[in-house]
Amino acid sequence: MTRDNPNAVLTPSQLNTLARDLLEGSFPAVWVEAELGNVARPASGHLYLTLKDARAQVRAAMFKPKSTWLKFQPREGMRVLVRGRLTLYEARGEYQMVLDHMEEAGEGALRRAFEEMKARLAAEGLFDDDRKRPLPLHARRIALITSPTGAAVRDVLSVLARRFPLVEVDVLPVPVQGDSAAAQIRDMLLRADACARYDVIVLARGGGSLEDLWAFNDEALARAVAGCGVPVVSAVGHETDFSLTDFAADLRAPTPSVAAELLVPSRDDLLARLRVLHGRTRTLQAHRLQRAIQAADRAALRLNALRPQARLQLLARRQEEALRRLHAAWRNRAEHERARLRHADAVLRAAHPRRRLAQLRERLASLAPRPQACIARRLGHEALRLRAVARSLEAVSPLATVARGYSIVRHESGQVVRSVLDTAPGDALEARVTDGWLQVRVEGSRPA
Repeated sequence: MTRDNPNAVLTPSQLNTLARDLLEGSFPAVWVEAELGNVARPASGHLYLTLKDARAQVRAAMFKPKSTWLKFQPREGMRVLVRGRLTLYEARGEYQMVLDHMEEAGEGALRRAFEEMKARLAAEGLFDDDRKRPLPLHARRIALITSPTGAAVRDVLSVLARRFPLVEVDVLPVPVQGDSAAAQIRDMLLRADACARYDVIVLARGGGSLEDLWAFNDEALARAVAGCGVPVVSAVGHETDFSLTDFAADLRAPTPSVAAELLVPSRDDLLARLRVLHGRTRTLQAHRLQRAIQAADRAALRLNALRPQARLQLLARRQEEALRRLHAAWRNRAEHERARLRHADAVLRAAHPRRRLAQLRERLASLAPRPQACIARRLGHEALRLRAVARSLEAVSPLATVARGYSIVRHESGQVVRSVLDTAPGDALEARVTDGWLQVRVEGSRPA
């Protein structure tokens, strides 16, 4: 049976081909949320599985290389969100889905919400490049909004101290994860913007899952970043992580460390440039002075040829005066440049690591007595515990029982007598009492 000939007789392969064409032509790519079952990955690298719920199941396959790009390991019972097309495996006549995308269902919901908010805010023009402000060439004061205990704050401060120790950094502490984190980050951002103290504001957080970074996908926070009067740098997560604040900020840095490198120049580069400029200044001044002297000499020669001696003397005095002023100007300029160099050298010396080492040595000296005190407290605690254990052992010692008026009876071989059945008339025994041993002999026995 075909469309052209309804009475035609088909083979199974022809029938399955028609059914496959019908399925693939009738259904576009579909999204399905389901529980995984019968997960198998043979040596070919393909992934075979079953998508199921409480009432039905569908066979599915994800072929290599797409199956190797998954960011997680599919396993039995996992709930996932998949996208694929419907088809029919002709060899067995089985209806199935061929998947081209798979993600964990919980993160998938967050991802869809993120994409919806991103599209809506982009349509409003919130992420347009023409509304982004340029960063200052050299930021003098930076507000760092982040967790005070996270790795991000250590990375940023370390890079800033290494590259340009003169910059002032205020760490504004906020939680970067949790239900109230977005509101607190937004409030701190608005306060930092309103105080007009900072040249740039940095939002920083280390890497994590989409759920961990969700505070930076808050719509109100993204609008606050876009409306901030001070340039904002978003440095949230790793290079592959994106948040709404990344798109709303004036600059998105792949990591917190990169943000620090982008905000300040390198101290070594500045010193090298300063040395180059100083050399150029000296060379330029020398060339100008030489040209002025040559011009004065040429003028003097012309005057000697055309003017009387008195005129020549007057021009000679003017030449000397001009040379004197030129030398004075050169000395003043050179002294000014030397003063600038001395100031820069003093500033860099103030930030030298040796000063930091001295502070750390003082702190180490203040901490030195603490281990000894801790050891002494620990030894006292252990001594008390040892005495308590000794008292416990003494309480259960057989000698303590003897001291209360009892005795321990044993054969000469050392075997302890526990029952009248362990002895016979005539046996020689030893009895331990409080102050020694008694030699006894068994005359007879009777049960208790």
